[in-house]
Amino acid sequence: MEVLSGIMLPFIGTVLGSACVFFMKGKMQERLQKGLAGFAAGVMIAASIWSLLIPAMEQAEDMGKFAWVPAVVGFWLGILLLLLLDKLVPHLHVNSQEAEGPKSNLKKTTMLVLAVALHNLPEGMAVGVVLAGFLSGSENITLMGALALAIGIAIQNFPEGAIISMPLRAAGAGKGKAFLYGVLSGVVEPIGAILTILAASVAVPVLPYMLSFSAGAMMYVVVEELIPETAEGKHSNIGTVCFAIGFTIMMTLDVALG
Repeated sequence: MEVLSGIMLPFIGTVLGSACVFFMKGKMQERLQKGLAGFAAGVMIAASIWSLLIPAMEQAEDMGKFAWVPAVVGFWLGILLLLLLDKLVPHLHVNSQEAEGPKSNLKKTTMLVLAVALHNLPEGMAVGVVLAGFLSGSENITLMGALALAIGIAIQNFPEGAIISMPLRAAGAGKGKAFLYGVLSGVVEPIGAILTILAASVAVPVLPYMLSFSAGAMMYVVVEELIPETAEGKHSNIGTVCFAIGFTIMMTLDVALG
């Protein structure tokens, strides 16, 4: 039951955030959007360090002074996978008019959802691999630590759901449709978590590589998407402050509960 909760918490955060379209009117203000992006970046970086990279090196401590190898190799594999997906999957970022990836005839709303799905995939993988570490009996990964990661990602997914549904509503989509697209953008998280748990359970020795792999994938999203969004144009200080808030909340959750 606890493992199922860990898998579903991030998705529930996205659903609740998407539901804001039923209660809030008008377009999301630029400063609020920057603040939410900064907060998400802070959570993801803190999670990458305390929930993924440090445990990856602790898992490989029997390698002695080479305990950093799985962390570095896995980290780069995560970066390269997201770079590849960025090139292969047509998607459109929020507030952008030009789609990325190969040319396609997909609707703007579909490519917007795909962009957020690419963003959410590493988060689902991160939760899955930490839960897999707990299920494998790892001394360095506790159930509370895994749930702390799931809670942190759920908190940052709440504004992400709103960032998808509210602009769609402002562009003329019905409330139900805007909510549905927001929910669909988060479906990839429990799927990614479950697939990662299954993969890790088959190959427990590669767990350190999978932990750092998830960290690399999340770092790619932060640097490629979230940080530029917070720094662009006006109100960049708001994004920076919210980044610090997200970072400290996730760090506190991980250290206090892990």
